[in-house]
Amino acid sequence: MTRELFRLLAYARPHAGTLSVAVVLMAIAGAAQAAVALLLQPVFDRVLAPDSTQHSAPVLRIPGGEIQLTILNHPWFSDIWTAVAAAIVAVFLIKGLCDYLGNYLANRAGYAAVTDLRQHIFERLLRQDSEFYEQHSTGVLMSSIMSDIEKIQVAVSHILADWLRQSFTALWLLYVILQTDWKLALFSLTVLPVVLVPTARLGKRIRRSTRTAQDQAGEINQILQETLSGHVIVKSFAAEEHEARRFAEAGDRLRRANLRYVAQQAIASPLIEFFGALSIVGLLAYARSQIQTGAMSAGAFTSFIAALLMLYEPVKRLTGIFNIFQQAIGASQKVFEYLDRTERVRDLPGAVPMPPFNGSVRFEDVGFRYPNSPSGFELAAISLEVEAGQVLALVGPSGSGKSTIASLLPRFYDTTSGRILLNGRDLREFTLSTLRSQIAIVAQDTFLFNETVASNIRYGRRGATDAEVREAARNALADEFILQLPNGYDTVIGERGAKLSGGQRQRLAIARALLKNAPILILDEATSHLDTESELLVQEALATLMAGRTVFVIAHRLSTIRRADRIAVVEGGRIRESGAHEELMRQGGIYHRLNMLS
Repeated sequence: MTRELFRLLAYARPHAGTLSVAVVLMAIAGAAQAAVALLLQPVFDRVLAPDSTQHSAPVLRIPGGEIQLTILNHPWFSDIWTAVAAAIVAVFLIKGLCDYLGNYLANRAGYAAVTDLRQHIFERLLRQDSEFYEQHSTGVLMSSIMSDIEKIQVAVSHILADWLRQSFTALWLLYVILQTDWKLALFSLTVLPVVLVPTARLGKRIRRSTRTAQDQAGEINQILQETLSGHVIVKSFAAEEHEARRFAEAGDRLRRANLRYVAQQAIASPLIEFFGALSIVGLLAYARSQIQTGAMSAGAFTSFIAALLMLYEPVKRLTGIFNIFQQAIGASQKVFEYLDRTERVRDLPGAVPMPPFNGSVRFEDVGFRYPNSPSGFELAAISLEVEAGQVLALVGPSGSGKSTIASLLPRFYDTTSGRILLNGRDLREFTLSTLRSQIAIVAQDTFLFNETVASNIRYGRRGATDAEVREAARNALADEFILQLPNGYDTVIGERGAKLSGGQRQRLAIARALLKNAPILILDEATSHLDTESELLVQEALATLMAGRTVFVIAHRLSTIRRADRIAVVEGGRIRESGAHEELMRQGGIYHRLNMLS
């Protein structure tokens, strides 16, 4: 627990100045709350007593001595009642101002700290490799960034302010009851260990319950994300009731987990109230004899009881705050797990910017295996060489390893053996950003953002001008249909480009790649999901995109790769055949068989 708590508080360090001012203001607000209890003594002993016409200045006890409020002897305060009333008003005014400003500043520091944490985890997730995203569903990751961070935000912002307020109030009230009658105070506080010890033990259970609840929330997010994204599949299989049942079952598990948390954290409050009532009964019996013998005035006892009753409230609140911090720590475990995960694919020490590509791409005895792969699939002894400006086609049955070979080039994964050379140098010698800046990809599942057409094309080069965006669209044969959209290039195209046809989405992806103008191009089944008419348009746009580039083409349709300079046939994670189309057809092997079946 301590480790996670200190890691959370470390994010508040850049905002220590704001937080320090909040601490001072909360300390003053707590002192003002305690002063209210002190002012009850002159009310009962001087204002409500028969001899309350005395005009000697009242005394306010503070740490280190006493202060005689001689200012209250001013003619403006004609009697002690006026003096005490003025003091009460002043105390509440000071308390209100300090409480307001302290609360605002504490929340300001807390929200800023959590915003930094959220940004930190988002940036770390962006830099994780493809393996990470294969092991973690989108819904669970979204739950961590939103739900888990929200739990932390409540603790570090709002609850942090309340913790400061209640802590200082409790300390000042504790001082009041100790300086009034320390023996009586010690007797009154004997119940606190009875309450605080089980509360601390409950904290561990609350932390576990919170983690379970957050995991259940992640499951709900996953079902929600999958169902909404795949709504067409859900409808086509008439699976609405099945998905509704899955969601209801996950919701019921979340409800039970939340109720366990509620049941555990709610125990502290009745415990404090019950033992507090026992203390008050005992104090009344003790005070009755003390007042009768004159050892304690009615005002002093009233002040003591008021301070004690006020003390129970912040103690009760602090136990609740402790439980909420436990909840935040439980939520932070998954967040810190992501932050602590080592990035498998990252810049190596000494990595340098990649110079412009103008040589060759060479795979030297490359091997690769997916970590924790249930199928045990692996690439073995992959050796290829593609000169600048050439087109290499990778063909083979589904699952043979074609896309895996291509994904090693931009380092979505790192090879487990062998190496890949660009311009004669191992690609791991280059920084990831400069390596990937020289590789463009057009895949079969075109991903477009729910932004404007222009924004999606400009993703290829975010500093591109409108004229450059339009030129890329024209070269991709996309300009005509874009201008027919309701707002042209400013039309928002929906999630994943839902408002466009498959061929239109592909042409936007080609325009994006054209604008990037990378020397190396990967086409991964770029036309496999298109009808004949759309494919012809996309093929024409692809021809423009491929011109003058080093291209890796992955396709099932062999008619699209016959013009490649070289064809590599991949089967079972190995290159079985290699050569030009006519050469491979004459051999009568795997390529010949695939061609006959196409």
